[in-house]
Amino acid sequence: QVQLVESGGGSVQAGGSLRLSCTAPYSISYMGWFRQAPGKEREGVAAIGSDGSTSYADSVKGRFTISKDNAKNILYLEIKSLQPEDSAIYYCAADTSNDHAWGRPPLVEYAYLYWGQGTQVTVSS
Repeated sequence: QVQLVESGGGSVQAGGSLRLSCTAPYSISYMGWFRQAPGKEREGVAAIGSDGSTSYADSVKGRFTISKDNAKNILYLEIKSLQPEDSAIYYCAADTSNDHAWGRPPLVEYAYLYWGQGTQVTVSS
């Protein structure tokens, strides 16, 4: 079992920034960030592969940056220019399988076995 712990969520005004963190117990093959707004399905927003390659949902490109500190086993998501539509619970996800088969780091839920509990991000206008 891999326990993932997210932190860094909060309430911010539109235009603000946040940095989310996800701590893993050890280095993991590939990891991603997902979010779920009330009444909506969970969606992948960013992912990073074992080789450092990244994927982003079109809706967040240019505003979201995913990165990983391999020495500390911490995954980050930098979010800039936050908008009310970014309000959601943000989840960290990880998988220990070989990610090369995906080509690009996957943004689909079924690619990930391990999930964190989520951290709430609320953006007010």
